[in-house]
This record gives sequence, C-alpha cells and structure tokens, in this order.
Amino acid sequence: MNTDRLPPLPPSTWTEAQREQAQAIIDGPRGALVSPFIPLMRSPELMGHAQRMGEYLRYRSNLPLRLSELAILITARHWSQQVEWAIHAPIAQKAGVAASTVQAIAQGRKPPDLHDDEAAVHAFCIELHQQRGINDATWSRALNLFGEQGVVDLIGINGYYTLLSMVMNASCTPAPPSSVAPLPSLSL
Repeated sequence: MNTDRLPPLPPSTWTEAQREQAQAIIDGPRGALVSPFIPLMRSPELMGHAQRMGEYLRYRSNLPLRLSELAILITARHWSQQVEWAIHAPIAQKAGVAASTVQAIAQGRKPPDLHDDEAAVHAFCIELHQQRGINDATWSRALNLFGEQGVVDLIGINGYYTLLSMVMNASCTPAPPSSVAPLPSLSL
C-alpha cells in the first residue's frame, strides 16, 4: 500500500471554510470527521456538498438500510475500496445482510440465496458498474420493488460511493480497523 497522500490535517492549520465543513460533519449523524472526508478537506466546498449527499443517501434514503448497505458493498468491491469495505461490511451484516452474501461479494462472486429485493439490488448495481447502464428487465424489476425514488436513490448510492472510492483510492487513504477481513485482490 502506498503512503497516505492526503493525510489528516492538524486542526490548527484548518481554514475557516475547512473548520465550518468539518464541524458540520462532526455535529451530524457521523459524529466525527471520518476517513472519506479527510482527503476531501483540501476542497471544503466539495466536502460539504459530498457530506450532505452522503448523509441523505446513508441515513434517509428511500431504500431500507439492508439494501443500501448491500449496494455500498457492491460498489466498494467494484472499486476494491478497503476503507468503505471496513466501515460498511459490519454495518451491512448488522442490518441483516447474510455473512455468506458479504463473503461472496468480497470474493467477486454472485451471492447465493439472495432475497428477491437483494437480488434486484445486486443485479442493478453490477450492471450499472460493469455495463454502465441498466437493461430493461433489471430496471423494471427494481422499479416494481422500489418505485422511482428508490431507483434514483439506488443510482445515487452507487454514484456517491464511487466518488468516495475514487477519492480514497487515488489518495491511498488507509482503512480503519474493522471486524471484517480486508477485500482480497481479484485477478482481472
């Protein structure tokens, strides 16, 4: 692993804009300035917009927590993003995603025995990441299960966690300690 390219900035060096955006994160449901936002501190306005979007998608999305966490794991796996994996795999399991599902995603395999709503999320996310679009059958299935707002929120979750994955992969943000094993390398 490369050295953290955008490590934490000492609070004594923060600009007023950095301080304002960091405080909004600390005062929000996250309760702390967590990994994804450490590199984003270099662009406080972007960080502020990103944290507000993430706060909605993570805490108030139209999708149940179990399904949004499943989508986050699929995105983390697609980007081999260790920070998001370390944070969200335990949350997903606590929210009801089966350990066997988490393990299969970590290994880059389609999980066995998915509930119908989980299978719809899995197919949707995999197609969106791999094909850069959604076929009509997958779209209709997700639309029937989640409605238009749910489908848009699902797209938003994939896009938001792709942004965070890109930021942390590019800046080599180290993963925090976790109760789950890191993502294994996949051969391409």
